[in-house]
Amino acid sequence: MKNPVKLAIGYYRLSDEERKRGESSSISNQRQIVEAYCNLHGIIIVQEFVDDGYSGGNFDRPGFQKMLKCLEQGKANMVITKDLSRLGRDMSESSYYAERFFPEHAIHYIAPEDNFDSESVNMMAPFQFAMNDVYLRDTSRKVKSVLDMKRKNGKYACCPPYGYKKAVGTTDQLVPDENTAPVVRRIFALASEGESTRSIAKALNHDGVIPPLKYRVECRDKFSERGASHASDIWNYTTVKRILRNKVYLGHTILGKSRKASVKSKVKLPVPEDEWCVTLNTHEPLVTQEQFDLAEHFLSENTKANGKNPAFRHSIFGGIAYCANCGAAMCSGGSVYKGEREKYWYLVCNNLTSRSTNHCEKGARIHYYDLLEIVRRDLNRLIGFSDEEIVEITETAVKKAREESGEDDIPGELKRVEKQLENLQRMIERAYRDNISGLLGDAQLELMVTKFTAEIQTLEKRRLSLQSSESESAKVKDNYDEFFNLARKYKHIDELDRNVLHTFVERIEIGRKVLPDGRKVASHRNTSFSQSIRIYYRFIGELPALSETASEYVSNF
Repeated sequence: MKNPVKLAIGYYRLSDEERKRGESSSISNQRQIVEAYCNLHGIIIVQEFVDDGYSGGNFDRPGFQKMLKCLEQGKANMVITKDLSRLGRDMSESSYYAERFFPEHAIHYIAPEDNFDSESVNMMAPFQFAMNDVYLRDTSRKVKSVLDMKRKNGKYACCPPYGYKKAVGTTDQLVPDENTAPVVRRIFALASEGESTRSIAKALNHDGVIPPLKYRVECRDKFSERGASHASDIWNYTTVKRILRNKVYLGHTILGKSRKASVKSKVKLPVPEDEWCVTLNTHEPLVTQEQFDLAEHFLSENTKANGKNPAFRHSIFGGIAYCANCGAAMCSGGSVYKGEREKYWYLVCNNLTSRSTNHCEKGARIHYYDLLEIVRRDLNRLIGFSDEEIVEITETAVKKAREESGEDDIPGELKRVEKQLENLQRMIERAYRDNISGLLGDAQLELMVTKFTAEIQTLEKRRLSLQSSESESAKVKDNYDEFFNLARKYKHIDELDRNVLHTFVERIEIGRKVLPDGRKVASHRNTSFSQSIRIYYRFIGELPALSETASEYVSNF
């Protein structure tokens, strides 16, 4: 059979941190090494993809994603990077693409500087992936340390807020942006005159003012295609409110309001206000303290005025609670009856209302304070677990993950496979020794080596599959450890607020009430019913044993 033409994609990546280290890791250096390798081995480079300024821990890179689409279209059958670290530094992700994704899609992957070839046995690969992961963690630690130092010194070590830009020749000093600073001043001027956030947003939209994120996409920062798609053309009241409450416009630097859940996580968690990094008078203010206080006064007054409206309620479940039937968000509903506003506050499926174009016949409805208490109680049970119980829950989750992968005892099976590989290698070595000593003929040697090599290849594939499953199991354990480390910071939740809710809960799905005795309508007089409430926690997902799944309770309302 004629060998297929070798059509390769050259992929090059360089992070900002690596750029500081010099030419050895530069894009041009990577290209030279890959081109030299291809010329030597008769490989044709059909396309190149570059991610310049992207961390190895991020696989949502534009160049990398375009490369995957190119491979899906069958435009190449090889991928070549200078070394494994150019593919990425996250151990689990890099290993997945190099040892599983590429081989499963008939893509030949080569990293010449690390002597890695996806069609060969790569005994050192696990160590190389691990070392790249260590580099990623160490770099993250160093970057965090530098950022912390800058924050303590009042340096603005992140993206400049709307109304400001970085001073020329600096990376951490704010100066007014001549394009957007007048907009910020206008917002505060209107707010200090008593204008509501909605009317301010309406005025800005009427005048065609570009909103903050859209301005960053079109005029200032580099965004991926996916990131740019989130930029709206419309101002809304929440954006205006966020600006009015940001003390950066008083000339103060306030950083550290949130933190990443872990080195590899993209999830950001809120940080308590008393832990924020606050440094006064670090840059030119855009508004006076008097303007800021006046705007805050009217903002609070407008909020109070809205609060007098029976339909205006501040639910903490926004972006969290959804209808289990149609997936629509749960919104505030109900009415005031004899002045008892809270008593008749419900969360209702947004598609349950008659005005909805996608009317949900089985839309959910739940009393707000019932849900509040259910989630609070569930969280307190989680927080109250002993170390032994946490270990047991984590082990159960890991075991379940292994069972779902079809492997009950991955560590044990890995040991058995590696033992078989060692035995086969010894048998091949013995066969060669017997051939040299005349105990085994050449024909017999060839047959035995062919047979043993085939068995080794089968076992290597089996080992890769087991390692991938073990990596997934390890990820499950890491997620549970992350969640319960977070839970240990709380002793008991007396009152559930939005910060605590969003710290722990990813999503809540609420089912329709099921009434007894074939009833179709529940009276407000202590009617019992069952209702499915599924709570999905951050990092770990649903814990059925803890959630109020299909729980029966009596409504007191």
